[in-house]
Amino acid sequence: MFWIVGITCAGATAAEPEIWRAGVARAKITPAAPMWMSGYAARDRPAEDTLNDLWAKALVIEDAGGHRVALVTLDLVGIDRRTSNRLRDRLQAEHGLSRSQVALCCSHTHSGPVVGNNLTAMYFLDKAGQEQVAEYTEALVETLVKLVGQAKAALEPARLAWTTGHATFAANRRNNPEADVARLRAEGNLKGPVDHDVPVLAVSAADGDLTAVVFGYACHATVLDGYQWSGDYPGFAQTALEQSHPGVTALFWAGCGADINPLPRRQVELARDYGKRLATAVDEALSGQRTPITGPLKSSYIEIELPFDKLPSTEQLKQEAASDNRYVASRARLLLAEIESGRPLAPTYPYPVQVWRLGGDVKWILLGGEVVVDYALELKHQLGPEATWVAGYTNDVMAYIPSRRVLGEGGYEGGGAMVYYGLPTVWAPQVEGLIVAAVDQLLDL
Repeated sequence: MFWIVGITCAGATAAEPEIWRAGVARAKITPAAPMWMSGYAARDRPAEDTLNDLWAKALVIEDAGGHRVALVTLDLVGIDRRTSNRLRDRLQAEHGLSRSQVALCCSHTHSGPVVGNNLTAMYFLDKAGQEQVAEYTEALVETLVKLVGQAKAALEPARLAWTTGHATFAANRRNNPEADVARLRAEGNLKGPVDHDVPVLAVSAADGDLTAVVFGYACHATVLDGYQWSGDYPGFAQTALEQSHPGVTALFWAGCGADINPLPRRQVELARDYGKRLATAVDEALSGQRTPITGPLKSSYIEIELPFDKLPSTEQLKQEAASDNRYVASRARLLLAEIESGRPLAPTYPYPVQVWRLGGDVKWILLGGEVVVDYALELKHQLGPEATWVAGYTNDVMAYIPSRRVLGEGGYEGGGAMVYYGLPTVWAPQVEGLIVAAVDQLLDL
């Protein structure tokens, strides 16, 4: 069931393992022309203007033994496997970074552009729209290859430390009707699992001045649903931190928030407010005790064959292709085209699991897809809550990744969203166990 793509576990044994090297770089990735936006099926026209710019940022870290990793954060809803593989192949060829050494973390803003074939069954683009997406995606790959090179070239002596903040605007959307959240929160009656931790990585120059801050939060970036480019609340949080710390680069990664929303929402001022609250949580954490990161840097990566449930027959797909539901019909046509081209439907999906060990404390688990909060809570329970960081939306955003509980309960996260991602059916019941086992395998290396 497991097949290993790349494992790199080089580490430092030098006399001063706390001395690292780090380099950062950034590039604006806001589309230059109006094009189709990603994240919401209800949109009926391209973006109209920009609320705040979209950014790609890269942080390259190197330990005292010379082992490097590159974190790339993207103000995008997601990146598809084909685009991710092309990019990571280029990074391997041009910068010597293996799969295990590169993490592509999407903020999951729903106010960014369509990229590659991510959410392929959600959009109905004409030829011009398809060409626009292809051109943007190609330019994005080129930009990111250069960006990582710039961060690598900027490597300077650095010190790393970690800490944790707390922010409470995220609520479980499966258990709390959106219209009732304000009242339920005031009453202290919000239901359902959440993860309100804000993991923070502080990167400082050798003299102690802060140069970069990396932070995460488990919550959908879905405050906004209009026609303006925006990083949503993560974008506002990064801007707020960079304004309060001139010269510092802030990088956001999305946690396991697939079933978590920022509530209430749908107002620009709320996105600004949540961003400010998240930035405040980071600042409060930074002003408290930070734990220095010492010891080696280790990186590992695996792809597992994640199984689908029973696949649809060709006859089922032909019936679905005639459905009144345009998204069901779109998916069916995409799958039928695969079959007709001689590619039978695959019973599994190559799912990426990645682990970075930062010194002796931080275990950073980076998972593909839209991962529900149960994964973070379970892994933090097993491995220790404070220094276990669990990211979703990394390297390949191919679908929702439900836990066994959510899969059994059904609903949008449990299976309904598979239609929009163009996948043939729901996941098999054992997917949670397989993913957690893959994490355990990498941690044991």
